[in-house]
Amino acid sequence: MAAAAGNVEFIRARSDKREYRRLLLPNALECLLISDADTDKAAACMEVGVGSFSDPEGLEGLAHFLEHMLFYASEKYPGEQDYTKYISEHGGSSNAFTSSETTNFYFDVNADNFEEALDRFAQFFIKPLMSQDAVLREIKAVDSEHKKNLLSDGWRMHQLQKHLASKDHPYHKFSTGSWETLETKPKERGLDIRLELLKFYENYSANLMHLVVYGKESLDCIQSLVESLFSHVKNMDQRSFKCPSQPLSAEHLQLLVKAIPIIEGDYLKISWPVTPNIQFYKEGPCRYLSHLIGHEGEGSIFHIIKELGWAMDLVAGAGSDSNEYSFFSVGMRLTDAGHDHMEDIIGMVFKYIHLLKEDGIHEWIFDELASINETEFHYQDKVHPISYVTATVSSMRLFPPEEWLVGESLPSKYAPNRINMILDELSPERVRILCESKKFEGSTNCAEPWYNTSYSIENVTPYMIKQWIQKAPTEKLYLPKPNIFVPKDLSLKEVPDKVTFPTILRKTPLSRLWYKPDMLFFTPKVYIIIDFHCPLSSHSPEAAVSTSLFVDLLVDYLNAYAYDAQIAGLFFSIYLTSTGFQVSVGGYNDKMRVLLHAIMKQIVNFVVKPNRFSALKETSVKDYQNFNFSQPYSQASYYLSLILEEKKWPLVEKLQALSKLESDSLAKFVPHLLSKTYLECYVQGNIEPGEAESIVQEIEDTIFNTPNSVFKPMSPSQYLVKRVIMLEKEIKCCYQIEGLNQKNENSSVVQYIQVHHDDALSNIKLELFSLISSQPAFNQLRTVEQLGYITYLSLRSDRGVWALEVVIQSTVKDPSYLDSRIDEFFKTFESKIHELSDKDFKRNVKSLIDSKLEKFNNLWEESGFYWGEIEAGTLKFDRVESEVALLRELKKEEFIEFFDEYIKVDAPQRRTVSVQVFSGNHLAEFKKAIAEADPPKTCRITDIFGFKRSRPLHRSLKGGPGLITMD
Repeated sequence: MAAAAGNVEFIRARSDKREYRRLLLPNALECLLISDADTDKAAACMEVGVGSFSDPEGLEGLAHFLEHMLFYASEKYPGEQDYTKYISEHGGSSNAFTSSETTNFYFDVNADNFEEALDRFAQFFIKPLMSQDAVLREIKAVDSEHKKNLLSDGWRMHQLQKHLASKDHPYHKFSTGSWETLETKPKERGLDIRLELLKFYENYSANLMHLVVYGKESLDCIQSLVESLFSHVKNMDQRSFKCPSQPLSAEHLQLLVKAIPIIEGDYLKISWPVTPNIQFYKEGPCRYLSHLIGHEGEGSIFHIIKELGWAMDLVAGAGSDSNEYSFFSVGMRLTDAGHDHMEDIIGMVFKYIHLLKEDGIHEWIFDELASINETEFHYQDKVHPISYVTATVSSMRLFPPEEWLVGESLPSKYAPNRINMILDELSPERVRILCESKKFEGSTNCAEPWYNTSYSIENVTPYMIKQWIQKAPTEKLYLPKPNIFVPKDLSLKEVPDKVTFPTILRKTPLSRLWYKPDMLFFTPKVYIIIDFHCPLSSHSPEAAVSTSLFVDLLVDYLNAYAYDAQIAGLFFSIYLTSTGFQVSVGGYNDKMRVLLHAIMKQIVNFVVKPNRFSALKETSVKDYQNFNFSQPYSQASYYLSLILEEKKWPLVEKLQALSKLESDSLAKFVPHLLSKTYLECYVQGNIEPGEAESIVQEIEDTIFNTPNSVFKPMSPSQYLVKRVIMLEKEIKCCYQIEGLNQKNENSSVVQYIQVHHDDALSNIKLELFSLISSQPAFNQLRTVEQLGYITYLSLRSDRGVWALEVVIQSTVKDPSYLDSRIDEFFKTFESKIHELSDKDFKRNVKSLIDSKLEKFNNLWEESGFYWGEIEAGTLKFDRVESEVALLRELKKEEFIEFFDEYIKVDAPQRRTVSVQVFSGNHLAEFKKAIAEADPPKTCRITDIFGFKRSRPLHRSLKGGPGLITMD
């Protein structure tokens, strides 16, 4: 029986040049084929309609465990690494995730290697081996993943919400699995976990699968490839999992749950079970309501509670990955004052819901949203194929084929009755409130069993909520006004000259403008970066935290005004850099200048508002304190940066400085900060050169050329460059420290090998080594030795200094041992490099060339690359072409010589530092490690700053404003 190729008329974006076809295989596997002649990467995603809700009773995490196991060997490809090795050696990546009702597997690879990669992928669903040996090892990996999550508030609170649901609903279950659920308990019951796994795998039936395949070839070619590879997937004619409806019955509603988090900070989440939006996706009722309840402009819930100093953010919306149930939630981060006014805030939310009911549903608001959604859909940016296939596959399960590409992104039917139906569901009778705060310590009386989260429950009656509404603030709530930022002019500008790379259009003592028109994407969008180079921004911990708070306040002040811009597809960000701060604006060019002008006016007219200063300072202090609760590998990475970077202030000093900072001292600091400024500007996209110049002229006029301006041009001698220390050859430095949260069972090591300063020939050799070694390192250290779930080898570049780093986080072994295993990996890998066949060498070189020649997918990627070159000071806009030319000439002997010189364990030029963070589990090993005498050729770092002062610095690549001449 032949496969059916459905001739579907897909609803698609006007800008989309790809070709699509629906294909139904004889085994009932439904496929979407995508042909993109311009792609350099191919990708595929399989969604199986079996998730953690299908876990058998008493085998929690079996679906997630099966997801892990399928990456191992298959009958056709019996080598354990046959799939992952092939993918990583051909420029690709692969992953999977298990959700409640589905499990998704996906990968991408260089387009020329797609057929072989897809064949290996197909075996997951045809004949995996699931050997006994691999089963035991992967249970350890699942357990390591679970232990990583134990101290994560996101996982803890999610499980608490599930715990407080109907016990007979699968939502109540623990879904990720652990050593206890997959090894200890099954053994006690006399179960063979491998046999249970094989039995569970029978649920993986072709009729429950959806596949998206994205390639370069024609649709006919892709179809014959898919037919030949996936027709062998068995159709067991399984029934799809039918989720019982809502997981919350009456006893789980009208509750206030108070829970104790790990980290500092108070969070409030108000939620209601609602009819899933997916059932009315053409009407989009939840979208309409989340737009209004989550609005941040004047008159909104958030704007009022923010001005009162009670909250730092607010998100609202419906979500679940099920067709059968959903929750509408309003979540926010509270300040200490907000915690004290929690009842007032809840009253405010209900007051606004009441306003929406009283005021009625407005067709103009629906139309405005529909118009914004339509523009966004038709001018969507092209994304990486791997992102596209994973985003598209879930539509296949939920929507008719013609709507697979659009899903629920285009609500088009105005149905006030549907919106009112959801509004009625947001009632005091159906609410459930979760508040997280350390202030509840000592007053909770329950513990969630899987993560041991302490909590207590109180009843919240509609009468109580009525009282809260009455005592809520009297500030006036009102609906947003029409959005002035909705783009009207989406025409494309004429570009007179074909420009390959960014050029300098304009240069003054105050600024420099780099410009590049859009020659690739022909979209009505633009990307603008204004980099404020302020030499006084970071000369002390006090300056660094003051600059940071200034930036936070700027964003805070602009929020209400710019929120409409964001809804209309025009985004801005202001963030700290190592030499000042940066403003970037991206999106439709039509209203771009309006927003940019508002941002510049805000900078010029900056004043410190004491109430916002207090709220942001408080939040900032908690964020610094929360570093203590971050993952140990993040802590190790922080210490490494502290060792490497000149003038990087330690967090503890910044926290001290921040604690002492007052609003009047910040008010004095800001004019001082801005008194010396240089602007590096970058403009790319649908914009003419004259307009780019006039934008920068306008910014200069706004900032520098006003009568009372504090801004003054910066002297070239003040140009700041941050540099990286040079480690010593043949010496291994070691920094050992206790983890900041001794309750965390994980220890971590980061081994950093500093190799060279940005140089095309050295770059390609190091990239080639990373390509060849990253998958074997993962396989040896994680899969074979089971040292820890987080394990990787990757490239790293700090201010143009290139290096390799190997990271392991582990509960099973201490960091000194982990470090020795990394050394051992490099020793055994030495023979693999030396024995590399000509064929393998050429294959890896080709793979790296393919990856380098990958085209940019959208304007942001292209701008990001060019701005990266400007920001780093390298200005190698032709980097790809020059490095590819060198790769084509590279000899295997040169590559091996490079490895022997810089990377292998006893290499004469090897410069290494190992940062080791010891958890409470490994305190005995820590004491032993710091008491031991240093082996030869090692240097123990006990004082990071003393060590830094003793080392020379790598030169800087940044020339600064004085060194680039106008051509």
